[in-house]
Amino acid sequence: MRVIAISSLREFWEKHPQAETPLRSWYADACHADWKTPSDIKAAHRNASFVGNNRIVFNIKGNDYRLIVAVHYNRGMLYIRFVGTHAEYDAIDAGKV
Repeated sequence: MRVIAISSLREFWEKHPQAETPLRSWYADACHADWKTPSDIKAAHRNASFVGNNRIVFNIKGNDYRLIVAVHYNRGMLYIRFVGTHAEYDAIDAGKV
C-alpha cells in the first residue's frame, strides 16, 4: 500500500517521541501490505476498527494513540486522516475526519 503522507506521522512523533517506534512499525507494515479488502486488514491488525466512510482506526502503542486512515483498496492507497492521543481521538468524529 502507498501511505500518504508520512509527514503527518513525523510531525506527531516529534511532539510525542514515545510514539515514533510504533508509528514507524505501523508505517513499514502498511507499506509492505497488499490489502484488498477489510478482512485483509483485520487479519493483520485484529484491533483495527472500521468506522464507515472507508475509515479505519488503528490502536498505536497499546491504545495510547489512535491513527485514522482512509483506504482506497482499488488504488492501493492509505491516506492519513488523523493521528493523536486517545483524548484527542475522543473529541473527534472518526468517520468524518
